[in-house]
Amino acid sequence: MADVIIVGGGISGTAAAYELARAGAKVTLFEKGRLAGMASGWTLGGVRQSGRHPAELPLARAAVATWATLGEELGADVEYRRNGNLRLARTPDEVEVIRALVRDQKAAALDIEFLPDNRAVRGVAPALSERILAASFCASDGHANPEAAVHAFAAAARRCGADIRAGVRVERVAVAGGRVRGVDTAEGTVAADIVVIAAGVHANELLSPLGLKVPMTVPLVDVIQTEPLPPLLAPVLGVANADCAGRQEASGRLRFTGGLGQLHRDVAAWQPAELQPTAGALSEVIGLVSSILPAFGAARVTRVWGGLIDLTPDALPVIERASEVEGLVLACGFSGHGFCLGPVTGKLIADLALGCPPRLPLDAFRRARFAGTHARGDLALHG
Repeated sequence: MADVIIVGGGISGTAAAYELARAGAKVTLFEKGRLAGMASGWTLGGVRQSGRHPAELPLARAAVATWATLGEELGADVEYRRNGNLRLARTPDEVEVIRALVRDQKAAALDIEFLPDNRAVRGVAPALSERILAASFCASDGHANPEAAVHAFAAAARRCGADIRAGVRVERVAVAGGRVRGVDTAEGTVAADIVVIAAGVHANELLSPLGLKVPMTVPLVDVIQTEPLPPLLAPVLGVANADCAGRQEASGRLRFTGGLGQLHRDVAAWQPAELQPTAGALSEVIGLVSSILPAFGAARVTRVWGGLIDLTPDALPVIERASEVEGLVLACGFSGHGFCLGPVTGKLIADLALGCPPRLPLDAFRRARFAGTHARGDLALHG
């Protein structure tokens, strides 16, 4: 018997396990694969406020403030670096997109600046191409190591008494009399009054039998990692139309992603081998990144992989306590940019699970906003 069961071993689930366990709840987390095995592991790892939807900006602000001391709190090196975020313009049309982004985010009181020419952009990141026309720069943004952060949350949750079970598949959420009773797993049934679905692209596999659904498409994003290089790039990079993004890790490796790829329709049946990018997709990413960071084209690639995104129609997550089933909490649909929010998402999940008023407004993240909506969302900068 647990007080709260969490399904999903990414940053949202492990952060929630930590927050709930240190609040005194008896928590069990199930992850059918390995911790950080899906979106929280492949993600770029950006920790940013810039480029956020207005509804998400308060969460991002709170998260960035938390990241500053997160490693110390969790007792682990999460490789957090606060070296800014550049979003680049490569064409005159993209210059206007970036100019509008800066104007809107300044109006939302974000400390962000418009860099009007190549000289100003390369003053922040000298290794960038001379072809870059302009950029936005948010100095308070940064990046961290996704896998290290997830494992740090899981370890801290365990120290607080949480039971973290990787490699155990939750087969269904048990419901009776309109309320959660626990979950059925491959290892048996575990009772609980609260179940948190933080399962990313797999969320609907558990919600559909309950008559619930979070509308999402599941595109593939290609990721390329190079050999370690000397210090080359301090800020995280994005571009105006989100067709590539990247950073230099603490290890010195460059880690870049492409834009939205093919849609995966049968997510339940995916196999790791299916997530390998095609040669054509990799060539496209290499070309795009090399055009903004010439050194990337000369670097030796050491690893490539693909990641699936739980992309909602408005590219915002669902964070709510479901009204249809008492005791069911949803935290999914983070649309490729939930990593930064993880520390705050964990606190919000804990609030909802414990029946406390959420510490930040969540009205914008309810499923009710999707009534009659079928459009595909737009990708923002990963992380």
